[in-house]
Amino acid sequence: MKAVTRSRLFWPAAVLAVLLVANLAFTPDFFAVRLQGGHLYGSLIDILHFGAPLILVSLGMTLVIATGGIDLSVGSTVAISGALACLHISESTDPGSLATVLTAVGIALGTALVLGVVNGLLVARVGVQPIIATLILMVAGRGVAQLITDGQIITVTSDPYKMIGGGYWLTMPFAILLSALVVLATVLLTRSTALGLLLESVGGNPVASRLVGIRAMRLVALVYVFSALCAALAGLMVSSNVSAADGNNAGLWIELDAILAVVLGGTSLNGGRFSIGGTVLGALIIQTLSTTVYTIGIPPETTLVFKAFVVIAVCLIQSPAFRAKLAARAARTRRTTRPHPAAPTNREVGA
Repeated sequence: MKAVTRSRLFWPAAVLAVLLVANLAFTPDFFAVRLQGGHLYGSLIDILHFGAPLILVSLGMTLVIATGGIDLSVGSTVAISGALACLHISESTDPGSLATVLTAVGIALGTALVLGVVNGLLVARVGVQPIIATLILMVAGRGVAQLITDGQIITVTSDPYKMIGGGYWLTMPFAILLSALVVLATVLLTRSTALGLLLESVGGNPVASRLVGIRAMRLVALVYVFSALCAALAGLMVSSNVSAADGNNAGLWIELDAILAVVLGGTSLNGGRFSIGGTVLGALIIQTLSTTVYTIGIPPETTLVFKAFVVIAVCLIQSPAFRAKLAARAARTRRTTRPHPAAPTNREVGA
């Protein structure tokens, strides 16, 4: 049992299971999954579906944090990519054609590639602190997204584009399949090759990594590009799901949820070792918590406060130091409450 609890994935999985089971008290058919019209429906499917964009953003954030950095610009990248794609489709003479949608996706991903390169160069080459370098794009990028949309919500009508975030394939939401594919590819690249160890070495000790010949600057720049591409895919999902682009609200504060998902998954903000599986579980915890809030019917004005308390409790439960202190206090309590043996009488001593 100790070996199981020491696993990095145990506590995130346990917290997720508790949240899911708790919903049964309010929704008896919470675990029910039904097939209707060739599509799967249910609360569990909704959690995976609406959590797919956060999973993608958190995935890129994991590799950035593994190198000892941070990327605050992912929310702006989400907004920019969705705005560019919807703008191109809305201005096209044939918005429903596959070629138009592929071009829009290419524009969004290409722009995200440029944004990721800019972040990577600022951090790796120029030497700007990651939080400052990405904060620049976080602020400026949100303004760029509003300039692209001209401060309006761009609506589109395109079935191929709707497929990315709101369509179904093989009975499952396409967003789930796409995010699963990206997660699988990332796991294979980081765990079946030396890339994962190189990233961990750069985040754990960048000076030693440079001295042994690892091209740390190139790896650091690479993870920021990957983070931007993941955020662009998430932006395409978000905008296509609602068939609209909102430069002001799309991806707003998703960077904070992504950082929280990475931390809940067991990855240290100091860099070094990372857990992709833990990040996925962390993102699902956040999405399940949001679903639970709406299921319980918590008033909107207290939703964020409720989520904050739950997140604090989850972080404390996952903290080894906090669990060790609780165990030590419980042990002291047992020792103080244990009855002491009675002192021997004079007759017993003489005998």
